[in-house]
Amino acid sequence: MTQPAALFVSHGAPTLPLEDDNPAREFLRALGRDLRKGTPPNGILVISAHWETEAPTVSLAEQPETIHDFHGFPEALYRMDYPVPGAPLLARRVQALLKSKGMQVESDPSRGLDHGAWVPLNEMFPEARIPVTQLSVMPGQSASAHYAIGEALQPLKEEGILILASGGAVHNLMQYRRDPVNVADWARSFDDYLAECVTAGDVQGLLDPVSHPEIAKAHPTDEHFLPFFVALGAAGDKKGDVLHRSFSHGSLSMASYGWD
Repeated sequence: MTQPAALFVSHGAPTLPLEDDNPAREFLRALGRDLRKGTPPNGILVISAHWETEAPTVSLAEQPETIHDFHGFPEALYRMDYPVPGAPLLARRVQALLKSKGMQVESDPSRGLDHGAWVPLNEMFPEARIPVTQLSVMPGQSASAHYAIGEALQPLKEEGILILASGGAVHNLMQYRRDPVNVADWARSFDDYLAECVTAGDVQGLLDPVSHPEIAKAHPTDEHFLPFFVALGAAGDKKGDVLHRSFSHGSLSMASYGWD
C-alpha cells in the first residue's frame, strides 16, 4: 500500500511500552520507521479513546504534558515522558474544518496527551519531534457522527497531516480480567468481521450498530471504537488495508488499519 494518511491503531494496555514480547509493539515501531522514510508528516492529529467530551474538542497546548491516566501499574510507566511539541495551529485548522460543516467544536488550552496518544506515538515516533494535537471522542454520539467528523478532516491529508485514531478493535475489560490469556471465540469473530469490512470498503456494514451479533461483547462501551470511525471518514478510498492483527492480554485486539 501507499503510505497511509489515515490510521487506526489499537493501543492495548498502558503496559505496552514494557512488553518486549508483544508483536503489536514491534509493529508500531516498524510502522513508525516506514512513516519517517522520505517526507515525514508535518503534524499529527490523534483521536484518542481516552479523551471524552460532549462536543468535539481540540487541544491548544503548546507543550502538552504526558498524562498518566491509569492506576496500579509498574512505577516505570509513571516515569515515562513524551516531550513532543504541541500543534495549536493544527488544532485551529481542525476547528475551522469542523465549523465549516456546521459542527459545534470546542478547544482546551492545556489538554495534554493521554496514554491513548503517547503510548503508540512513543513507539512510532520516539524522537518526539513532530507536532501533535488531540481531538476528543463523544461517547453517546453515533458512529455516523464520528464518521462525519472524519469526512470534514479529509483536507488535512493534502496538507501533510497524519490522522491517527487510537482505540481498540476489540475492547472488553471484563473478559480481560476473566481470562487474560485465551482469546474468546466471540472476540475472534468480531475481529475477523472488522477486517473483512475494512478490506471490502463496506462502510454500511461498519456503521450499522448491530452489524455483528457480538458487537455488545466486543465493545460494551463505545469509546474505544469511536476513533475508528473518524479514520474511516477521513479516508478517500474506503477500501482499507489490514496492517496488523494480534491479540494481547486475552481478548484485547491489537488490530490496526490504514487508508490511502
